[in-house]
Amino acid sequence: MAQKGVQLDEEAFSCSICLDLMKDPVTIPCGHSYCLNCIKGFWDEEDQKKLYSCPQCRQTFTLRPVLVKNAILAGLVEELKNTGLQAAPADHCYAGPKDVACDVCTGRKLKTVKSCLVCLASYCEKHLQPHYESPAFKKHKLVEPSKNLQENICSRHDEVMKMFCRTDQQCICYLCSVDEHKGHDTVSAAAERTERQRELEGSRQQIQQRIQDRDKDVKVLQQEVEALNRSAEKTAEDSEKIFTELIRLIEKRSSEVKQQIRSQQETEVSRVKELQEKLEQEITELKRKDAEMEQLSHTEDHNQFLHNYPSLSQLSESTHTSSINIRPLRYFEDVTAAVSELRDQIQDILRQTWTNISSLVTQVDVLLLDPKAEPETRAGFLNIHVKSHWIQTQQMIICYYLRETEK
Repeated sequence: MAQKGVQLDEEAFSCSICLDLMKDPVTIPCGHSYCLNCIKGFWDEEDQKKLYSCPQCRQTFTLRPVLVKNAILAGLVEELKNTGLQAAPADHCYAGPKDVACDVCTGRKLKTVKSCLVCLASYCEKHLQPHYESPAFKKHKLVEPSKNLQENICSRHDEVMKMFCRTDQQCICYLCSVDEHKGHDTVSAAAERTERQRELEGSRQQIQQRIQDRDKDVKVLQQEVEALNRSAEKTAEDSEKIFTELIRLIEKRSSEVKQQIRSQQETEVSRVKELQEKLEQEITELKRKDAEMEQLSHTEDHNQFLHNYPSLSQLSESTHTSSINIRPLRYFEDVTAAVSELRDQIQDILRQTWTNISSLVTQVDVLLLDPKAEPETRAGFLNIHVKSHWIQTQQMIICYYLRETEK
């Protein structure tokens, strides 16, 4: 009962701003008291508003009150300090729903600062001191606060699980090793952790290498997009200049050619960007897994490490090649050449007889590639694809011109 009274006294003499026993206490006009420096700092922030308030009751003062030390309150606080009592811990020192609570504290528990893998208990700063001061706790393993300490206890024998059964791939206690796991391949949890740690580092190196490879691939694809765009822009400009030299009868075909270039440009750029996005997604996933592995590698609790290791140790197969090689291509340059050749052919056609024109059209048909012949390289495919379109375009333009001439 006396202890409860002391607690009330401590709260009565605590500053509501710093939550500690008041230092140089002052009382403001509304009757509430604070540390001199605390209320001065609070009001310094309100200077621009020219309106000062009490942090507790929110009463406002037009003029900044003159602060005078409360001698009576200061004497009571000093007397309370002389008794050896301290103010109650601030609220942020107590364990909340998401914090690990001290296993020794009674009543309202303080936050844990360390957990002991030997004691299988968590301690606040005060109750942790014996682990630092007493030789009996010298060999105890202290780790960051953990809520999973009970998972280190064998549910069958109520012993700490310090061993690992490689046969059954699970943590066990010493009694398990001579009981249901007798004859199995067992090692200490620390030894198994060391082995898995090496495997983990190897997996991380693979992931980091794949990240580097994917970064290179993304850069190569970006260069490809830029080259495609440059080539497409130049080809579109050259084609437009060439077609403006032709008579109005073929202006319609000029716009169709330009449209084909744009369509092919969009198709190729879209394909490249689609692959680029997939690679960037893979990089993001690899980095996420690498971060998880890094976090796991720093886990001090062997059992937690071994518990989480299987879900992170497996690497998914990459859906892409290790690198992307873009061979030098002429892109759309052949289109410009084809349009220039077409202009010369039309000029020759105008000087030739109808028979020669028909013969030329037949020869253009012969130039069409055998649809069964497949190119062996990507460059060959692109060249065939572009040339085939342009040969067909030449045929359409010539036929269009012939029909217009007949009119």
